[in-house]
Amino acid sequence: MKNFLDPNISPESLSTLFSQAPVAMSLLMGDDFIITNANQQILDLWGRGDSVIGMSLYDALPEIKSQGLFEILNDVYRKGEIFNGNKWPVFLDKYGNYEEHFFNFIYAPVYNDDKKIIGVSVVATEVTDQVISEQKLKESEYRFEDLIKKSDYCIAIYRSEDLYVELANEPMLKTWGKDASVIGMKLEDALPELEGQPFIGILKDIFKTGKTYTATEDQVNLFVDGKLQTFYYNFSYKPLKNSSGEVYAIYNTAINVTDQIIAGKKIQESEKKYKDLADSMPQFVWTCDKNGKITYMNESWYKYMGFNKDEDANEQIRKIIKPEVYPNILRIWEESVHSGKPFEVEYEFLDPQNPEVYRWFLGRAVANYDENGEINRWIGTFTDIDDFKQLQTQKDNFLGIASHELKTPLTSLKLYTQFIELNLNKQGDSKNAEVAKRMNYQIDKLTELINDLLDVTKIQNGKIQLNESDFDFDQLVEEVIAEQQMTARHKILFDKHHIGNITADRHRISQVISNLISNAIKYSPDADEILVSTELKDNTIKFSVKDFGIGIPSDKQHKVFEQYYRVSGTKEHTFPGLGLGLYISSEIIKRSGGKIYVNSIEGNGSDFCFEIPKIKI
Repeated sequence: MKNFLDPNISPESLSTLFSQAPVAMSLLMGDDFIITNANQQILDLWGRGDSVIGMSLYDALPEIKSQGLFEILNDVYRKGEIFNGNKWPVFLDKYGNYEEHFFNFIYAPVYNDDKKIIGVSVVATEVTDQVISEQKLKESEYRFEDLIKKSDYCIAIYRSEDLYVELANEPMLKTWGKDASVIGMKLEDALPELEGQPFIGILKDIFKTGKTYTATEDQVNLFVDGKLQTFYYNFSYKPLKNSSGEVYAIYNTAINVTDQIIAGKKIQESEKKYKDLADSMPQFVWTCDKNGKITYMNESWYKYMGFNKDEDANEQIRKIIKPEVYPNILRIWEESVHSGKPFEVEYEFLDPQNPEVYRWFLGRAVANYDENGEINRWIGTFTDIDDFKQLQTQKDNFLGIASHELKTPLTSLKLYTQFIELNLNKQGDSKNAEVAKRMNYQIDKLTELINDLLDVTKIQNGKIQLNESDFDFDQLVEEVIAEQQMTARHKILFDKHHIGNITADRHRISQVISNLISNAIKYSPDADEILVSTELKDNTIKFSVKDFGIGIPSDKQHKVFEQYYRVSGTKEHTFPGLGLGLYISSEIIKRSGGKIYVNSIEGNGSDFCFEIPKIKI
């Protein structure tokens, strides 16, 4: 600046130069810093008009008195040293707005012909927008860096083709098995174990291609906790580009999926073991997804059926199942898939060895749930039960034949017994007459058992007939109670509600009522009474028998209506019978369009109920 203010240049010439210069300039003269010249640019920076020319800077810009600028001006004026201000903050009252501005400026001494300092020249440039932009950029960088440091993901930034580690958050350092001392190092020096692995080469190549690189479940070997270990990551290398489109750094994000990969491998190994086990089983083992689409059938299925593994397994089943039952089986299966309840049904498959014959199979399936309680798949089996079904048929035929054959001699035996009892009573031999009477009672019990066996065979063969008619339901219940009360020790209490005439099989409904009452008496040996009640709601009749006996465990209640089911455990010998009464009753009620059920608490008795329509619609 001293060279610029040559002693041969007069202050007048300098003033002319200032007024015509394209940058903000002013000339401050004397120790009061009188504004002798100020071009329009600097007047605009000050936010003042040309009326300030001729005024002291103290008076023209009073707001800068406390901001250190006058001290700098005095120093330049006294010592003759040039002062450079860079991005200097100054609060100015410009057009009524008191705001912070930033300037680059030069204060230089002005000399007269005698080399005496007579003033100070000012050259200034406002850089407020630049400083604010830099501040925002810096704040953004701080926020970005803070975000990286606080992230749960592994994040690092590598600068230049030498891959200097500019930034690495705590998760990334932990992943590397390193501390913050590696920041600033070359990546290949920070992680020497990467030599021979592809990652350094991939990163350097990105500086040439400018393309993002991503990988899923990629393997990397890292020296962690004092030993070289294998890890798996989902990661990406994203290039960071400047305004010219050149890559200046690479942004690396990574997620450690080692645990998931190891768990997945263990699951695959486990599934392979189970599949090997399933393939060795004679049963047909299968799995399907949550929607019922079969995903696996074991080798036994394909060997036996001769199907191709590329074929749709659901379609294979449709082809071999008995056509007339397929829609109903499909409906039951879809209900299980929707509800999650176990699937268990017997049906017939076409025998691949004899296309004219169907063989019986038992199909079972249970749902498998994930950690959220949602069904993720079904596991099922098909078991060949044809031989068992044949034996069951033979047994039912035998029981039917035997029962019929036994009825004739039993009928004759009953007549002879009644005849003996009658004659003994006439002869006054009451003691032997009582024996004959008891024989007659036992013949009746045996006849009931035979009738039950006959009913079961009829049910199994689908030959049980319902002969429906109109009858008085109230009268029927009273008749059955009266019959039962004649031989029962318990008092049978009847909570009667008027039902009136109904349409059903009178004999079979009487059989069900009698079964439920006799069952209640048998299983409440320590009680003195049972309660019978009826109820009519809309078109539905409800009949119930409540006892105060041994009750039924909750896990056994669903089995009481099964064929041959009896009370188990220590009490088994106490309650005689074949376990057919409730089964027969259940089948009769089902065929009457109703339902039968039990409510029971073990040790506190049971309440057996059935519901049937009063009039079939």
